[in-house]
Amino acid sequence: MAAPTPATQPRRRSFLGRAVGVASWAGLVGPLCLPTIAHAGAQIEEPLADAVRTTLSSAILNNAPPVPEFDDFAGRLQYLRWLGAMGDRLQRKVPDFQTRKELLQTIWYESRRAGLDVSLVLGLIQVESNFRRHAISSAGARGYMQVMPFWARLIGDGDAAKLFRPQTNLRFGCVILRHYLNQERGDLFMALGRYNGSRGRAPYPQAVFANQRNWAFDLTRPGGTQS
Repeated sequence: MAAPTPATQPRRRSFLGRAVGVASWAGLVGPLCLPTIAHAGAQIEEPLADAVRTTLSSAILNNAPPVPEFDDFAGRLQYLRWLGAMGDRLQRKVPDFQTRKELLQTIWYESRRAGLDVSLVLGLIQVESNFRRHAISSAGARGYMQVMPFWARLIGDGDAAKLFRPQTNLRFGCVILRHYLNQERGDLFMALGRYNGSRGRAPYPQAVFANQRNWAFDLTRPGGTQS
């Protein structure tokens, strides 16, 4: 199934409406080797204070591998239960077991590293790219979390092609969302709007919150029953 041309792309509000609680057309495409069109919005380039730029750059430059670490066996067991449950839910979108496992491990690692709820990040990825690694929006946003290329110039090494690498993309996306959350003094609704370039408007945050429920997992309950 070919990706739609810009002339045939659905209106953004219509897409977000379909994203709330249902799969978009992209879910039928599956993982592709070539870039595919995404319908997400885009972060807006804003001036960054030198201190903020330095902080964000430092957060991006840590190249440690995304290997979760645990203080005790119970913590590791909880993570493995989460990984198994999320793997089952993600199988239709990412059929290859090893790719799916590595993706979930990286999402877990980068979400927690940035102090974000992992289910929120999964919901955001579902809305932004529907788990398509090579997705590109009409505005040029790239990868799983639809990161705009200007971020590679502002806080990275300038190589926007690296935004298609899973860990790079997820690290940038999580660090950027945390930055917006700090800017909005913890207001997640406004931070999500800023991430999408639609600050103050409801459709995008509502879509992320709705899709977040697809990835809810209570680590304190046997079997990880959704809360």
